[in-house]
Amino acid sequence: MKKVSILTVVLIVFALLAYPKVKPLFSSSPDSSRTESGQAANDRLNVEAVQLEYETIDDQIFTSGSILADEEVELSAEASGIVTGIFIDEGSYVDEGELLLKINDSELQAEKQRAAFRLALAEQREERQRRLLERGGISQDDYDATLNEVNVIRSELDLINARINQTEIRAPFSGRIGLKYVSEGSYISPNSRIATLQALDRVKIDFSVPERYMARVSEGDKITFTVQGIDSTFTGEVYAIEPRINRETRTIQLRARSENEGHMLFPGAFTNITLILDSIEDALMVPTISLIPELNSQKLYVVRNDEVSEVRVQTGIRTSEKVQITEGVAVGDTVLTTGLLQVNPGMKVNITNMGSVSDYE
Repeated sequence: MKKVSILTVVLIVFALLAYPKVKPLFSSSPDSSRTESGQAANDRLNVEAVQLEYETIDDQIFTSGSILADEEVELSAEASGIVTGIFIDEGSYVDEGELLLKINDSELQAEKQRAAFRLALAEQREERQRRLLERGGISQDDYDATLNEVNVIRSELDLINARINQTEIRAPFSGRIGLKYVSEGSYISPNSRIATLQALDRVKIDFSVPERYMARVSEGDKITFTVQGIDSTFTGEVYAIEPRINRETRTIQLRARSENEGHMLFPGAFTNITLILDSIEDALMVPTISLIPELNSQKLYVVRNDEVSEVRVQTGIRTSEKVQITEGVAVGDTVLTTGLLQVNPGMKVNITNMGSVSDYE
């Protein structure tokens, strides 16, 4: 009797443990909440996605460079002497041809006056002898000698005027004067440092790019650049390219020009430059987070009819947040941005947020 009781208890315990596993086998109706693929509709993975559309992007190179004045010159004297006049204010704007500095020319002025008197007398004598020659009063040789003397004195006077001009420093172009390093009464020579003159209405930007871009850069390419301490972004245009590659850095030198309204840009400033090589108006871009790298390819997860598909793609230009897709997807495709580690091809998903690629900037 005791053995029968123990056996009964064991059978009851076994039946309780087995009941949950065998219950579905005796159910009279199938689970209507299951989909054809066996995944419950209320168990679909919630994901976010973006819908692809055409956008315009720029193929760019990022580099750095320096700002130069459009024109710049170290003012220097052609002659030596004592400075008798300085007609510049440091940091002021001067016009082309304006007198900036004068060196003592009193000796030259005296020589000029003496030559002028000699020329006046020689011209009078030449005039009288010309009349005599017409009447046969003198020989042709005598007249030619007098005429030659007139021409020699004129040449001497021209030479004196040229030497006087060398005692003056005039602005070769319109621009802004820098700091001056001489004063009135100073003795200067052609090696003396006087001041700098810079044309700043426009500036030049010198920069270089790797030699692999040599065939892609050309005059007329656009750049944007920034400088420290100024929040604005400036624009410029490449106007000259060095026709050789630097053998030490393996780069090619370019020079651009930019307008400098308000003279905000100063020569010597360091710049961060973006060189625009090409603009693509019908680019298909996806967020970088959507692209899944594989051993020899890359793929995206695309949703079609609420079902996930795996698509192999080819990529093009990259930015900090987006990647251009050149092959594998089309306008209007829906690309997953979340749940990439949980989804599998053929899985049904629930898109909770449909965004735009333009949101990823």
